[in-house]
Amino acid sequence: MAVFAGPNKRHDVVPVIRDADLVAVALRAALAEATPEERPGLERAAALVESTAAATEGQVRARWVRSRMAAVGFEGDIASVAAVKALRQAEPRLSLLAAVQLQKEALTHPE
Repeated sequence: MAVFAGPNKRHDVVPVIRDADLVAVALRAALAEATPEERPGLERAAALVESTAAATEGQVRARWVRSRMAAVGFEGDIASVAAVKALRQAEPRLSLLAAVQLQKEALTHPE
């Protein structure tokens, strides 16, 4: 997402939008009413959602970068120029600056 700040000034911003906490609340509510047969699956789902909610914004962005690269078939070195090209191929609206910043973030948060 590009944010414009006055004439001739452009700032690239990639926000993290998270709703895992809302999903966790819904799963906990479902657990409260679950049958004994439903409980194991709901408990596992709740644990997965809670672990996802605990991820930092950087970790979320790094996962997103890897998933977008994978979506266009990129399997190479994430530190390469080809990785930036793959990210921009997957997300054409990303500026070069934003793609490079996201690449760096993915490098600092390995899988």
